[in-house]
Amino acid sequence: MPVWGSGTSAGCGRRDAAAGPSGGMADASLRYFWEQGRVSRMDAAEVSWTHAANSRARLMEALTGGCQPASTPPEPEPKTLSPSPYSPRPNPGPCHMIEADVILRGCEPTEPVMAHPPDTDSDITLREWLEGVREHKKGIKLDFKSLEAVAPSLPLLTELLAEQKLPVWINADVLCGPGGRARPLEPAAFLSAQGGPVTVKGSWLTGGPRVCAGYSWEEVHRMEEVCESLPNPVTFPVRAALLAESFSQLSWLLQQSPRYTLTVWTGEKDDFALRDLLPYRQEFHLSRIYYDLPDPVRTQLGMASRHQSTDV
Repeated sequence: MPVWGSGTSAGCGRRDAAAGPSGGMADASLRYFWEQGRVSRMDAAEVSWTHAANSRARLMEALTGGCQPASTPPEPEPKTLSPSPYSPRPNPGPCHMIEADVILRGCEPTEPVMAHPPDTDSDITLREWLEGVREHKKGIKLDFKSLEAVAPSLPLLTELLAEQKLPVWINADVLCGPGGRARPLEPAAFLSAQGGPVTVKGSWLTGGPRVCAGYSWEEVHRMEEVCESLPNPVTFPVRAALLAESFSQLSWLLQQSPRYTLTVWTGEKDDFALRDLLPYRQEFHLSRIYYDLPDPVRTQLGMASRHQSTDV
């Protein structure tokens, strides 16, 4: 689904990245990390991720380590990559973005807590989670699993993060994509609840690892219809294994607005080749596509694209 997010331009004297081959200014979330000196260039592949920080222990791990730094030397490129974004990663280092799931607690007091269904409770509330993350200047990605959790959560973002100017991404599955059978959240209801400087992440629900078809024209046109009127930045999570069959469709989608970016992700058992990602790196400015992938893959992408100008 699309992800909505926020970023800041802190005015630290660094020059903004210019528009790339297919237009669009550098994404505000990436610019935040650039101005903090936490990426070496305006390349969204340098942004690293940690996932499922749904407990006090997992959050502490994410804040103090939990993923490889982007500068880790690349491993030899395998013919086919079968990565899992949730697999353990050696050489702990600081991550840029911390992801967690938000539900409404299934018992009293009913308030937003950090858990993934079928769990119905957690040892940490959304308020406590945000208070912990904001002190470490991390980017935030919140995955909402129900509409009921959205309304009581957004005021907490405003209350606790208004002065921080951190990247904040709000995610939900709003449309069915290739092979998707589960019921997504109602897009109009989710999007109408958005407000403030957040990045909206609009996702497609997709099927299992054997899905071969890419994103169809009907699916990308529908997503554009859902998101075109939003004032927020929007990032579209797209599955790495489907990129080779979707270049025309996703290129068209990115070209519809400079507010749009892609965030490439992978399923635990998905197979994809590095060459499937490179045409997107060549066609679009490096600031317009994030890679929520294992660190060795992101590093390989960076090495493969060093010849590309990032205008910084």
